[in-house]
Amino acid sequence: MPAGVLVPLFVQEEELRVLFTQRTLMVKDHRGQIAFPGGVKDPEDSTLLATALRETFEEIGLAPGTVEVLGWLAGVATITGYHITPFVGLIPHPYDFKPSPREVKRLLTLPVADFYPPERWSSGPYIFQGRTTRVCYWQNGEEVVWGATARILLNLLARLGVHPIPGNHDATCLD
Repeated sequence: MPAGVLVPLFVQEEELRVLFTQRTLMVKDHRGQIAFPGGVKDPEDSTLLATALRETFEEIGLAPGTVEVLGWLAGVATITGYHITPFVGLIPHPYDFKPSPREVKRLLTLPVADFYPPERWSSGPYIFQGRTTRVCYWQNGEEVVWGATARILLNLLARLGVHPIPGNHDATCLD
């Protein structure tokens, strides 16, 4: 299933930050996970960018016209059947977000620099419908970003020239 997500970036006190959602337990897939806003392409979406912006508006109330789209990152496929195209965009800060109570448990913003230390990155087994695969994850205290979201983050960091995992990370970051 084709899907589009927005990787929302903003600057706060001269620090580049990234915005995530934590999904509620009421959504169909990826319950409780930290993710980027976005979702599956609807027939009325002309492009996956349109999908990402529409879904972001539905999930957190961020008006599409306020996003300065900077580009896109490599697509990511998930074990759950999604083919995600991530779009990177600068968003205004501060902003009066309106999270959907059905889809979003909370908003989380973290400095991009928090993802630089290699010791915060690891991989491990994940079992889905009887199949085991290795997934990549980032952990700092209680916060864990894993799976497709972690892979998208690694692609963003590589684009920024600060990739924390040396060598070929694709083999350990499949989900």
